Amino acid sequence: MYSSTLLSKSSIKTSPAFTLNNQVFQTHIPKPLNNNFHSSQPLTLKSLKVRAMDTQEGVPSMPSFDFHGIDQKLVDRMVYDSLVWSSLHGLVVGDKSVQRSGKVPGVGMVHAPFALLPMPFPETHWKLACEVAPIFNELVDRVSLDAKFLQDSLSRTKKADAFTSRLLDIHSKMLDINKKEEIRLGLHRSDYMLDEQTKSLLQIEMNTISSSFAGLSSLVSDLHRSLLDNYGKLLNLDSKRVPGNTAASQFADALAKAWTEYNNPRSTVMVVAQADERNMYDQHWLSSLLKER
Repeated sequence: MYSSTLLSKSSIKTSPAFTLNNQVFQTHIPKPLNNNFHSSQPLTLKSLKVRAMDTQEGVPSMPSFDFHGIDQKLVDRMVYDSLVWSSLHGLVVGDKSVQRSGKVPGVGMVHAPFALLPMPFPETHWKLACEVAPIFNELVDRVSLDAKFLQDSLSRTKKADAFTSRLLDIHSKMLDINKKEEIRLGLHRSDYMLDEQTKSLLQIEMNTISSSFAGLSSLVSDLHRSLLDNYGKLLNLDSKRVPGNTAASQFADALAKAWTEYNNPRSTVMVVAQADERNMYDQHWLSSLLKER
């Protein structure tokens, strides 16, 4: 199984500061890109090295692909195709060098940073992450209903963080007037990585306030499948091993369900965006899917 990756400097805020140049591919492309090539150019592979990964006891081993063994001309061609694909399919963000790119749609768009190829990932760990997701979701929901625990556990954070302080003040006011909500919706995103030494699946963080990239990350999986459909035989990688990513449609379904539960045709789903939001297209993807519901 291969894991598709969208790269960003921040996994919480919806407008991370992206580095949009050849450095995005620095890990896989040690030389400057040269896209002045023709489709008739022969594409060859260097001797690719595949080694077995050490794994936890009872977890099947899987090969580790040597991305640096790929011929530079093939890399250049895949980069070119991936940038064309990103432009055609909306895998874009606003360019921070263009002043209005975070305010006016269609101005200063560039491709979102992404890994050129999907990363091999143990299927057992993938399934584990999927299985524990509902458990973490229920945990967050239960904690959100424990007013005293929230106020007490975040009391020190309140003193140091203005944003948290403001949220707790609103929470206190709702408690004072005995305001309760029977309809609740949580859109969460858990981030995981494999520990190199123990090969354990470790949760890095769980995003609850701003679970971004549902729209763009779904596109990254599609991009990787498209690249492997064209170059998979040369790389000995199977596009069918890239798992589907339906995060955007699931988020839209959840929002539509919450709206239905209110049973008020005048109710509205409000999207709160930051000023100069260069990640607006991720949000527009979600809004567009919601309108189709």
